[in-house]
Amino acid sequence: MNHKLLESLNPEQQKAVTTDSQYTLVLAGAGSGKTRVLVHRIAWLCTVKNYSPNSIFAVTFTNKAAGEMQERIEELVGAEQFAGMWVGTFHGLTHRLLRIFSDAAKLPSNFQLIDTDDQHRLVKRIFREFQLDEKRWPTRDCAAYISTQKEKGLRPGDISPADQMEEIWKQVYTSYQAMCDRAGYVDFSELILRAYELLTNNAEVLSYCRKRFKNILVDEFQDTNHIQYQLVKRLAGDTANVMIVGDDDQSIYGWRGANSDNLQTFVNHYADTEIIRLEQNYRSTGAILQTANHLISHNQARLGKNLWTDQGNGEQISLYIGFNDLDEARYVIGQIKKYHQDGGNYRDCAILYRNNAQSRLFEDTLLQSAIPYHIYGSIRFYERQEVKLALAYLRLLYDTNNDVAFEQSVNTPARGVGDSTIDTIRNLAKQQNQSLWEVSERLIEMTVLRPKQRNGLSRFIELMNTMRKELAEKPFYEQIDRIIQDSGIYEMYEQESGIKGQSKLENLEELVSAAHQYYESAGDNLVDVHSGKTLTVLEAFLAYTSLEGKESSRNQDSVQLMTLHSAKGLEFEQVYIVGMEEGLFPAQRSIPDKDRMEEERRLAYVGITRARKHLTLSLAELRRLYGKEERNLPSRFLNELPPEWLNEVSFRGMTYSKPQVTQKEPVSFTFEDEESDYHYTQQDYKDKRSTKRNTTAGDDGYTLGRRVSHRRFGEGTIINLDGEGDHRRAQVAFVNEGIKWLVIKLANMTFL
Repeated sequence: MNHKLLESLNPEQQKAVTTDSQYTLVLAGAGSGKTRVLVHRIAWLCTVKNYSPNSIFAVTFTNKAAGEMQERIEELVGAEQFAGMWVGTFHGLTHRLLRIFSDAAKLPSNFQLIDTDDQHRLVKRIFREFQLDEKRWPTRDCAAYISTQKEKGLRPGDISPADQMEEIWKQVYTSYQAMCDRAGYVDFSELILRAYELLTNNAEVLSYCRKRFKNILVDEFQDTNHIQYQLVKRLAGDTANVMIVGDDDQSIYGWRGANSDNLQTFVNHYADTEIIRLEQNYRSTGAILQTANHLISHNQARLGKNLWTDQGNGEQISLYIGFNDLDEARYVIGQIKKYHQDGGNYRDCAILYRNNAQSRLFEDTLLQSAIPYHIYGSIRFYERQEVKLALAYLRLLYDTNNDVAFEQSVNTPARGVGDSTIDTIRNLAKQQNQSLWEVSERLIEMTVLRPKQRNGLSRFIELMNTMRKELAEKPFYEQIDRIIQDSGIYEMYEQESGIKGQSKLENLEELVSAAHQYYESAGDNLVDVHSGKTLTVLEAFLAYTSLEGKESSRNQDSVQLMTLHSAKGLEFEQVYIVGMEEGLFPAQRSIPDKDRMEEERRLAYVGITRARKHLTLSLAELRRLYGKEERNLPSRFLNELPPEWLNEVSFRGMTYSKPQVTQKEPVSFTFEDEESDYHYTQQDYKDKRSTKRNTTAGDDGYTLGRRVSHRRFGEGTIINLDGEGDHRRAQVAFVNEGIKWLVIKLANMTFL
């Protein structure tokens, strides 16, 4: 069939655009042109199949994607045609539907959309009414619980609590929803659930929608949750043409409710579904694609496809094993610098990592190299809320006249020193021309403040004075560590469960590592290049964090830093996936769970397929992370890559091809909480050790393979030994906590 809409499409893309099947699954691999297919499909329906633009209901997963789709559709069919289409995100389209049918949805016509912060404030208000202890029942957990239930399509009456906590949260959910209904508030999860209920309970609205929307198209279907899938099914009925586009190999959002099984569920529900695979990749080289295919083939729950390209194999994948994490960072930044000197743009280089805390060392190295960079989807390390808070305590510890640090720390964590109290202190300080600290010391002795306010302020002053006295002789990195613990900062973020809370704790621990590293690398004192003033190491560190925190222009040609999750949908000439170590990537918390491990592997697949021309994987033999030094095993994912496409770069400056795994006897490590053994051939890795490991039995009785128990980590097996005397360490594979290095003298382990 010769038509101008098909001229730029390959055979499989043409098949997807022109199909007459009522139900179609387009299994679109990374870089296979799925957006082009969707846009041309919509244009085909309107210009060739003569469907009205009003019949189009197209769902994207981001506003950016919706905007891009709109522009491309308008180029093909014109702005007037596009005006009748419904193209947007699930939230955007359901919001539009509820505005039109607000009466039928039992909502006021001017209902107010509230964000997650608003939702959290409402939950806190209910907690106060119920007199619930926020330390025992965290409000953010409860707000997240409510959203999760809505995403599952559950109202309070549908929930059968499994324990006391869920019983309480069910009651809060009931009160929360009643409060929202009274005030006309609608949160994001409510948009989709309320729209689904509208289509379920109102036959007239359902009939209108089904008669109008004859063509339903949904992008990124692997990222849909339960209620989104049910909404599509309800809207489609038995008459609409439904095309879903997705890639089960790129399903990486299970932690926020996405269900990659929805692709298979769709195929099972609509038995005559046509499956079209888009496997030709227009982004990456053959070497990169074969590496990605080989890795993802280790996942069992797949619909299956193999990416290919006609652009040639290109260069091999570089594998860099650094002596330590600093060496790893210097190598990566050195390669980027060389690429730029050879005429490349910084913006074409991306450093991808598993969690945000890993960015800090690369940020430091980039700053020292005077290379501009941008943190994509996040903020710079020293500008993160929890890091700034800990540094504020440190600044105040050394300078009580620092009013900014005082205001940042005095009521975080909460001590009853609210905004009105701070206003009182601030006004009096201005009148008396004194610092906030000096005024606070005086107010404690006066009756100006209420007892609760005075007590909270007194506890804060006493805390700071005690820490100043006890930590006076300690190096500042140890002071930061104590501040984080004694101030209650760590406990505050520990109560904020989920990935955000965990990320903040990791950033705090990484701050300790940053301070320690700075302390060790700096001299006794430093000279400020701007003022010529001699600074102590602490003053230099604080000045450095302030300088580093200044955001550079986003329009600048800058290196892109981001988590692997943030990288989805993007592509770069040069990609560096760093920290390829067991416990780091894959993440420690995912190792015991088979499904989560498959998602970790999909995340690695996403990272690999971001690269167009050159991909570098890196790891470090010794890593200081979260405040402590560790020796981690190389990531299991490295052993799942095709060795013929890997080119290992030694930290000694030598380059050689990685030998075939089959040429060596693999060293096997067994994780008892997984179905299969984890095998990794690490002889090359061991040969690079700068120190000889002591793997023989000592007088202490610790031997390879011995079962031990640890008070915190539980039961495990010794898989490696290192060092002698007081520095002798054991690497233990714990059943529930993964692999950890422990100093034997301090670990207090018992033999089993």
